[in-house]
Amino acid sequence: QVQLVESGGGSVRAGGSLRLSCAASGRIFRINTMGWYRQAPGKQRELVAVITSGGSTNYADSVKDRFTISRDNAKNTVYLQMNSLKPEDTAVYYCNAKILPAPVEFEYIYWGQGTQVTVSS
Repeated sequence: QVQLVESGGGSVRAGGSLRLSCAASGRIFRINTMGWYRQAPGKQRELVAVITSGGSTNYADSVKDRFTISRDNAKNTVYLQMNSLKPEDTAVYYCNAKILPAPVEFEYIYWGQGTQVTVSS
């Protein structure tokens, strides 16, 4: 009923930039927090950045000052601008959102399918 679809992943050289997008679709009453997680091979999934409906943001220490999360509420879309990419940023990036689906106002957590980001040295 509700789904998240990521786009914008790819392969870049160290120091390059990528912009990830995640669009929520379906019967949505309200989207609360939206965020990005990532998972490298053999490692646990970790939080990258999160943004509330009011625009407050939090970042992992490893990406602070390099990544910027933003959202367009009219488009139900969250973005992750990634600058000064490093090889250690290589991972599958997953969109996450806490959403109140219509018509019942109970919060559910949704995940996107993931998009690959590869950074070469």
